[in-house]
Amino acid sequence: MSCDKIITITRQYSSGGHEIGRLLADKLGVSFYDKELISLAAKESGIAPEVFENADEKMTNSLLYSMSVGLYNFGNGFSAMGDLPLNDRLYIIQHKIIKEKAKNECFVVVGRCADYILRERKNLVRVFIYADLDKRAKRAVKRHDIEPSRAKQAVSKADKNRANYYSFYSGQKWGSPENYDLCINTSNISTAQAADLIADYIDLIDRRF
Repeated sequence: MSCDKIITITRQYSSGGHEIGRLLADKLGVSFYDKELISLAAKESGIAPEVFENADEKMTNSLLYSMSVGLYNFGNGFSAMGDLPLNDRLYIIQHKIIKEKAKNECFVVVGRCADYILRERKNLVRVFIYADLDKRAKRAVKRHDIEPSRAKQAVSKADKNRANYYSFYSGQKWGSPENYDLCINTSNISTAQAADLIADYIDLIDRRF
């Protein structure tokens, strides 16, 4: 199946978003970016990947200050980037990488405010993946080695962190249906079925237009 779209996947923690994204990319024959962006950002910045790993999809309050004093501008880049915390530096570098790649290729990307970063592109398909808390807690225990007694708390905390990150860098509400083209509940379907649903949606809009 050929694809001329860029698909962004925003996902609740442990809803299967990463796996769905990878399966979809394989199905469409396009590149897949998730943690791969950390490696690309590390290569560009010269900072060790494991250092950026701890800062990934986390926010600080520093960017607001930087913007208020004129240090930061998306169009012109950073004039004092080395003074910023790793969280902000990673976001800025990933922002640049995502924008650059969108000029030359189609791909599937998970998280990192990619739906907001690429919001002006006409070939963008924005997907939100969610599931019931009980199902996600069980998945977290199985996939992420989380203690069953604290699974729901861990899942809810991870969701809160993602929501704060998204709101901080985009100014929009994470998970609001109006921000996405397609929302999929994976509580009762497999990740493969979810990937098929997205592929079918892309096929439908391609045939329509």
